[in-house]
Amino acid sequence: MNPLDIGIWVTAAMLLLVALGLRVAFAAAAAGFGGLFWLRWNQHDYDPERFWNALEVSVKIAGQIPHSKVSAHALSLIPTFILIGYLAYHAKLTTALFDAAKKWIAWVPGGLAVSTVFATAGFAAVSGASVATAAVFSRIAIPEMLKIGYNKRFAAGVVAAGGTLASLIPPSAILVIYAIIVERDVGKLLLAGFVPGIFSAVIYAALIIGIALVFKSVGPPVGGFGWRDRLLSSLPALPIILVVLIIILFVYNPFGDALGTPTEGGAIGAFIVLLMALARGMRWPQLKNALLETAKLTVMIFTIIWGVLIYVRFLGFADLPGAFSDWITSLDTSPTLILVCILLGYAVLGMFMDAIGMLLLTLPVVYPAVMALNGGEFVTAEESVFGMSGTMCAIWFGILVVKMAELCLITPPIGLNCFVVAGTRNDLSVQDVFRGVTPFFVADAATIALLITFPWIVLWLPSLA
Repeated sequence: MNPLDIGIWVTAAMLLLVALGLRVAFAAAAAGFGGLFWLRWNQHDYDPERFWNALEVSVKIAGQIPHSKVSAHALSLIPTFILIGYLAYHAKLTTALFDAAKKWIAWVPGGLAVSTVFATAGFAAVSGASVATAAVFSRIAIPEMLKIGYNKRFAAGVVAAGGTLASLIPPSAILVIYAIIVERDVGKLLLAGFVPGIFSAVIYAALIIGIALVFKSVGPPVGGFGWRDRLLSSLPALPIILVVLIIILFVYNPFGDALGTPTEGGAIGAFIVLLMALARGMRWPQLKNALLETAKLTVMIFTIIWGVLIYVRFLGFADLPGAFSDWITSLDTSPTLILVCILLGYAVLGMFMDAIGMLLLTLPVVYPAVMALNGGEFVTAEESVFGMSGTMCAIWFGILVVKMAELCLITPPIGLNCFVVAGTRNDLSVQDVFRGVTPFFVADAATIALLITFPWIVLWLPSLA
């Protein structure tokens, strides 16, 4: 049997394991290890005397991956970004953000819901975890909305959808993972997430205002706040801006060379938020909880990375990515249509898999195909299909894929943000949250369509770096 056939059979077996309910990390690791062994023994024509040699080589290859890949310097960004989010919660920056957004924006139709979206976007700028964002604001924003008569399903949907913005707005753990998998510059990818993230928040806000104008009872505006109230409410939220500026200056300094690496910026940001949290009354129990939650989420992400990278190593030996790239480029179809079909495939996968696992499993095959579709890794903008260089295409596709990962966080039946929001409220079922989040699918589809049509929305900021 040739290696490509083995690759297809092993991939099918892995997808079956995932469909049967096995965790992505363990399904990918088992499939990858089994595939490595199969390839090696297949080279020896299944000679019984070479069984143990094939097993030994497979164990060595699989065993080297956790250390060699997870010790990568860029991965240290993930725990620091997650820690910033948990410390910001204990520093009460989330409450300050929501209060400021409410006093500035709540006068528009659907004002509290719009305030929630922009507050989650602000919190996303210091937190790399969508789940944490959804959990925090379900405790802060939903009671406020219910108090003035919002529909509970709609209120829950706003929080679940707003939480997804943390996947795109830096610091983003998923963007870091994408950069590592495709071996691209982390700093430029983080920069690329800012404008599309804000753009997504604006489209969410426009959707909410439109719904509130049509259905008057959905989101009544809230008034009574003067300019003094607004200015005073902004002061406690200023630390968020400070941390965001620090991270930006360490990624990209418009006045000269960057001050350091993104990892250093994340570490300094975490230290500053820690000082703020201590100054605002955080004590050892809260600090311990923040550290434990950060460790749990980090271990979960790293475990998925370990397992999937074993599978990725197997794919390289089986040459499945190369075969898929050749097939994609041979299709007599519009490249844009092929790209849209790939993104629709992510929408379907997102119904059954978590975002990180989905990206890690698919990118080793899909990314080379998209790059080949554009003309290759080193193609110039003039010679490319999509009108951008290979470097810019990698960034553009990364933002599109991460936006699809955001959609997965609210897509039934696996949508993690919806389960988190329902878990924090006794008066909400998961079905309520899924119903409330349905209108935001339209907003996400519109955002993705605009990002495909106008790539400069994504590429303008990283092109300056």
